[in-house]
Amino acid sequence: MTRDPFAELGLTSDASESEVRESRRRLAKQHHPDAGGDDARMRAVNAAAADALRVLAAKAPSETFDARDEPAEWRGVVSDIPSFTVEALPAETYEALLLVAADIAEVVDDDPPYRLEVVLHPPLTCWCRLEVAPDAGASTVNLVVGGFDDAQPPNARMVRDVWIAALNELDWPDST
Repeated sequence: MTRDPFAELGLTSDASESEVRESRRRLAKQHHPDAGGDDARMRAVNAAAADALRVLAAKAPSETFDARDEPAEWRGVVSDIPSFTVEALPAETYEALLLVAADIAEVVDDDPPYRLEVVLHPPLTCWCRLEVAPDAGASTVNLVVGGFDDAQPPNARMVRDVWIAALNELDWPDST
């Protein structure tokens, strides 16, 4: 990576994950094609945000996650950002995540239609935060996984795959 994704977002390299997300949201309001912006510029903003989040994720997890959001009993937080895309608007994606959560988890906190926190049922028992972000007529879902007590969480990709498989089982309405 030869460019500085933080500079592209108007941030310094010591920016936090929440600052990267806020900058991406602010720039999306300006540059998203649905708001009269340029498609190429919006792709560049998304790429810069994804790269900045990857740089932060490469640091120790405690440096990439806002500890104020982590209850004391949840440990070993791992991010998988961006995790996956759903070809639906955020409100519809959020409702689908709630339907899936009814089968595989217990909801512990939510902020519709953008954030859902759950505790997954065994065998992948862990805390999981799903953040839904609009993405050009679709939704990107960012996943953060945390273990309990001193246990490490399951592999974030395994958790992601469980969500994707369950979402694919849903009877989605045709968009045609």
